[in-house]
Amino acid sequence: MTDTARARKLADRIRVVVAETLQRRIKDPRLGYVTITDTRVTGDLREATVFYTVYGDDEERAASAAALESAKGVLRSEVGRQTGVRFTPSLTFVPDALPENARTIDDLLARARASDAQVRQASSGATYAGEPDPYRKPAREEDEEEAGGAEGTGEAGGGTDGEDA
Repeated sequence: MTDTARARKLADRIRVVVAETLQRRIKDPRLGYVTITDTRVTGDLREATVFYTVYGDDEERAASAAALESAKGVLRSEVGRQTGVRFTPSLTFVPDALPENARTIDDLLARARASDAQVRQASSGATYAGEPDPYRKPAREEDEEEAGGAEGTGEAGGGTDGEDA
């Protein structure tokens, strides 16, 4: 039986320890502006996945990934020392896809705003294709008198009841 509360607490503690260690002890020049965004620990507390983001272009991301991979041993020993668990989890660093997803959503929202602006601009001087009020209204008495009984008398035009008179 796994204790998810314990795994969650350990994951939070690992996130803090890794972030502080990266800031204070790791002096690798390849390491850019790294932010630890999330950490997940398996139910048996043996493996920890650390999600991170790097501010910069693809070269800086690749260099930071290599720096994190080379500092994995120091980070794991620091996690073991500060958490005090029997078995120190192995660390796996995964770049977080959150910034790319947020950028994609921002681009889609900008395109939607531009499309809405075009529709608003095109409809600003537009008029209705038919009458301004396309719904039928109940006939007024004046209109019925003008029609003069031409409709609805039912006397002319042969029946469809199937009987011949």
